[in-house]
Amino acid sequence: MPLNFDLSLEQLQSYQGTNPRPADFDEFWAKSLAELDVTEPRVEITPAEFSAPFARCEHLEFTGIGGVRVHAKLARPLEDAEGPAVLFFHGYNGRSTPWTELLAYVARGQTAVAMDLRGQGWGAPATGWAVSTQLLLGLEEGADRLHMRHAFLDTVRLARTVMDLPGVDPDRVATTGHSQGGALSLACAALEPRIAQVAAVFPFLSDYQRAWELALGEAPYDEITNWFRKRDPQHQRREEIFTRLGYIDIQHLAPRVRARVDWTVALEDVVCPPSTQYAAYNKLTCAKSMRTYPDFGHEDLPGIEDALYTVLHPL
Repeated sequence: MPLNFDLSLEQLQSYQGTNPRPADFDEFWAKSLAELDVTEPRVEITPAEFSAPFARCEHLEFTGIGGVRVHAKLARPLEDAEGPAVLFFHGYNGRSTPWTELLAYVARGQTAVAMDLRGQGWGAPATGWAVSTQLLLGLEEGADRLHMRHAFLDTVRLARTVMDLPGVDPDRVATTGHSQGGALSLACAALEPRIAQVAAVFPFLSDYQRAWELALGEAPYDEITNWFRKRDPQHQRREEIFTRLGYIDIQHLAPRVRARVDWTVALEDVVCPPSTQYAAYNKLTCAKSMRTYPDFGHEDLPGIEDALYTVLHPL
C-alpha cells in the first residue's frame, strides 16, 4: 500500500481537516434553506422517450434558486404502493445515471431518480452551461452566489419533491453518487435530515485548502491553483478565499448528517485525496462504515456497483 502522496492510514483516521469553517456557517445555511422555502418549485412530470414494461419512466423538472430549471430522470414501479426511493447524483461535469441502471432499483420496488446538475448535465440552461470551472463559479461574487451552494440546495429540492410523490415513503429515501455525486449525496443528507441512507464513493468538494496544499496538479482541484495564478498571484486573498469555500465544504456539513453512511475510499486517489475525504468522514456523528480500496485511485472500483446495490436495499 504505497500511499506516497498523502497521510498514513493511521493519520487519516484521526485527521480533522485544514480548510477553515466560516464563523457564520450555520446561519448561512439556515438563510439558504429559507430562501429555498420561498422559491416556487413548479414541479412538472412528463413521460420519457425511454420505456420499460415494469416501470414508469418520466422526466421530472423543478425550479431551483435563481429560477433555474433543474432536470431529473424519474423511474418508478407501476404500482403506487408506498416504498423507498434512491436519489442518484453524478460526477463533475458528467450527466445523470442511465435509465438502464435505474431500472435495477425499480425492479425491486424502489423509486429511482437521477438529477442532472445545473450547468453540467442534460437539463443545463445554455446560459449556465460550462465544460469546467463549476467549482469556483460565483466565488468572487460572494458566498451566496457560489454555484455549488445552488447545487446543494437543488439536491434538497429534489429530495423534498421525491418525498412528496405518491408511492414514496419519505422516511425511506437514500442518496448515492461517485466523486461530485458522493459529495452531493452527503450535502443532501446534511440539509434534508429525513434522508435515511447515504452511499458515497470517493466524494469531492471537501477540505479545499488541503487539496490545494498537496499540489497534485489534478483536475478538478487544479482550478484553485489556476484561480490564484490568474486572480491573486501573490496570495493576498488566500484566507478570504478558502474561508469562502468553507461554506460549500462537505466536512463542515458532515456533523449535520443523521442518515446511515456507507463510504468508499481509494487510497491512491490523487483526484479526491484520501485526507480530504477523511476530513469529512471523521466529523460524521451518525452510524457509518468505510470501504477501502488500498491500490486504486479515482477510477472504476471492482465490485463497487454490486456493493452499493446491496447497501441501498429497501430500508
